[in-house]
Formats: sequence, structure tokens, C-alpha cells
Amino acid sequence: MSETSLELRIEGPIARLTLTSPSGQNPIGAPLTARLAAACETIAGDSNVRAVLLTAEGKAFSTGWDWAALAASAEGGSLLDAARGMGMTQDPFGFLSDLPRPVICAVNGDALGAGFELALACDIRIAAEGACFGLPEAGMGILPMAGGIQRLARLAGRGKALHMLLSAEPIDAAEALSAGIVNKVVPAERVMEEAEAIAARIAERGPLAVAYAKEAVTRGLDMPLEQALRYETDLTLILQTTEDRAEGVRAFLEKRKPEFKGK
Repeated sequence: MSETSLELRIEGPIARLTLTSPSGQNPIGAPLTARLAAACETIAGDSNVRAVLLTAEGKAFSTGWDWAALAASAEGGSLLDAARGMGMTQDPFGFLSDLPRPVICAVNGDALGAGFELALACDIRIAAEGACFGLPEAGMGILPMAGGIQRLARLAGRGKALHMLLSAEPIDAAEALSAGIVNKVVPAERVMEEAEAIAARIAERGPLAVAYAKEAVTRGLDMPLEQALRYETDLTLILQTTEDRAEGVRAFLEKRKPEFKGK
């Protein structure tokens, strides 16, 4: 299977990450995972970026791991070592959920296996009407290896996650929407338009408030409720000391658009 390339393009406050491959299937391997991690590091260091768009070109968003490359790497050696060399480590896409910017995933086609897990690591998912989502690994006698089990269960609940995991059968975009896995379903030709509109709206909000809101949800889900409430209160108190908070209040009182600086 052909290797997938990654393009990072920063235009104003929005960073765009685009997967492409000659096959149009956009398989995932160690080179792509490393490029994604490096791109996220670049984005995190650019204070002008306020939202991130992740999408792909081709027939699929991504059909998952590059199994042909894995098989070739495992010849004469350990399959586990080969898998680790491919980037199949615990939570290999954690850099997306940890990124202090919201990540909107425009799912242009099927998202299967690691491709689905990559989308699950994003914050908001916009899906094309014809897209399918699935974790087929149980049919191969293995488990999903990129954080999909835990993220899917947190998004869709225990029952839906187990049904998808145990049956290894994909679901369509409409079912993914009803399960809370994607945020919106639109015709394929409008996926990027819708994702860009969401990114543009987010980019107009206070960047510190946006970053703290993501942090409060991401970390709070792993805390007892009382602890999570204390944590978000701490973040709120920190925001009270910022220039952006003062600017937001002034702009509201003066009935004008705020000019946030991220300070």
C-alpha cells in the first residue's frame, strides 16, 4: 500500500492538516504518525493559530494501519516489535487531544481502524454523508491499538462501543451522528466548507478561553465530578487575570467585536 503524505498549511488563525496518498486510502504508518506529531508541535508553538482542521484527499479519510508495511517489517522478527516500529504504541494520536487548540476533523470518506481512531482523537468531527466508521480489528483477532476503545466508549457509551468493537462491523454516518460519534453530517461536497466555518467561528473566540474549555473537558472526564468542578473553577479564576478577559468585557459593554490577543 502507498505511503501517506501530510501537508501542513497555516492561513491566518487556522492550520490545515491534509492526508494524501496515491491509493486514496491514506494508510497510517510510523512516518505519517511522526509527521502529524511534528506538525502539532509546530502548531502549538504558533500563537497565531487558534483552530486546526484535519482532513484527507481521496476515496477515504483513512482505512487504517498500513498492514502490508507491518507484515514486511515483521518478517524474521517479532510482530510486536514491528508494530511498535510502525507507531502502534499506546495512544499514538494523543498529541491531537493534548494540543491546546481545538481540532476539527473533516471526515471526507471512510474512517476505519486506525483511521477512525485518528478521527476520535480530534475534538469535533464533521462527516460526509457516505462515510463509514468502524473498528474491524476483532475480525482479525486483535484489538484496536490507537486509543479508539477508550475514546469511543467515552463518546458513544459502553453499549454502542462494545457493539462496534465486538461485531467489527462499520456504521454509516447517520448512525454515527445518532450515537454522538460525529457532530454533523453533510453532503460530501460540503464537508470542508462546514468544517472551515466551524474553525472560523472558534478562531474568533477568546483563544485562552477556548484552550481552557478544551482542557477542562479533556481532563475533567478522567476526574471525579467534584474534582473536575474544582479544576474548572481554577481555570476560570486564572482567566479573570488575563487581558483577553478585560477586552471581552469592554467589547461587550461597548457593543463591538473583541480583539483578543491570547494574553
